Amino acid sequence: MSMSGLDFLYTRLPMGMTFGLENIEKLCAALGNPEKSYDAIHVVGTNGKGSASYYLAGVLRDAGIRTGHYTSPHLVSVRERIRVDDEPVSEADLDRVLLQVKAAAEMLGTDVSFFETITAACYLYFREKNVRCAVLEAGLGGRLDSTRVACGKIAVLTSIGLEHTELLGNTESKILREKLGILAPGATAVLGGIPDKLISEAKAYCRALNVTVRVPEIRNDIVLPNLGRHYVENASLALDAARVYLKDAYDDSRALNVLRTRSWAGRMQKLCDDRGRFRFLLDGAHNTHAAIRLAETLESCFPGKKFPCIFGALKDKDVSEMLRLLAPHVSVWHLTRTPYARFREAEDLAELLRSRGLNVGLVAPMSADFLNKVSAVSGDSPVLVTGSLYMIGAFICLKRDEFDGLRFFRGMTPGTNEKH
Repeated sequence: MSMSGLDFLYTRLPMGMTFGLENIEKLCAALGNPEKSYDAIHVVGTNGKGSASYYLAGVLRDAGIRTGHYTSPHLVSVRERIRVDDEPVSEADLDRVLLQVKAAAEMLGTDVSFFETITAACYLYFREKNVRCAVLEAGLGGRLDSTRVACGKIAVLTSIGLEHTELLGNTESKILREKLGILAPGATAVLGGIPDKLISEAKAYCRALNVTVRVPEIRNDIVLPNLGRHYVENASLALDAARVYLKDAYDDSRALNVLRTRSWAGRMQKLCDDRGRFRFLLDGAHNTHAAIRLAETLESCFPGKKFPCIFGALKDKDVSEMLRLLAPHVSVWHLTRTPYARFREAEDLAELLRSRGLNVGLVAPMSADFLNKVSAVSGDSPVLVTGSLYMIGAFICLKRDEFDGLRFFRGMTPGTNEKH
């Protein structure tokens, strides 16, 4: 039996990451350079790439631009990563473009990674769909990321934090340079979420490339479904990038109106039931940088409130620091894990929390029964769900038919989730 496109994609996982552009450049050339068929806007940063790109894609689409949106990781299905005008690629189309990438890789004799494969498939699909502008979220860094080959004339930087230091460098300055490496000469950089010292370094870097730098003000007239100041910051960057791209066609009041209903799933997302009652708050805060933002948002939006919390985390995360940041906002910890091999055992988490004198509630694998029991013991209180995007994805699979805010995910077949 012949291999499906998705099967081929998943055979790429053991390859890990390829940190370089040689493979993707060869692949794109063999496929007729589909990435040159449309305008591209790059979005780079440690956190905030997903929401900024999602907000930007929505504003462009509303302005009449046929818009592609490429994002990672996915929460439920790999189809989420490739969207045209907010519609995820169909299973049949994804399979077909992945098989084209497979054929090209085999012709070249090139062993391509998961991220290179899905990126090349995205480029093909956007060309097929006559996309006019593609909003491309970088997977890792920028300078050597597979999205760089699209050579966009605009790039948005959302934040800098110490992540993937073994690849990107062990200081914020080094990581900044890796992220800004996405820029093509003569492009426009829209910068936010970084301190003045890094802004100065970014401007010096950009001057050498003849890159125009914009540092937009954080706006106070943006209303979003996603809670938290950081989403307003990301939306401010998205609006500025839209203004640069659309020029005279940009309509600020229309753009603000788009953002009012544009909820980036699984990130500070309020889920209300059909009677309008606030039941869950989803936030895939999966690293210290994101946990800081979550704690700040809980403090500002729900001062003095303590939430029952469903928590699970991967083995390689600094859980100790995440717990320290979130503990003041949590009344009881319900601990869980998904079948994903990298998950920390729920019982191990329970021991850690008890050793800190924290209140441990239910401890069980993620399931519909577990969620129902948590709801039963939580009464009228909304439940915070956090600690891992993988866990958010598992939660969404179980609850997508119950909440209108998760309807995008209905009918999607869950698939292996790897970022790169």
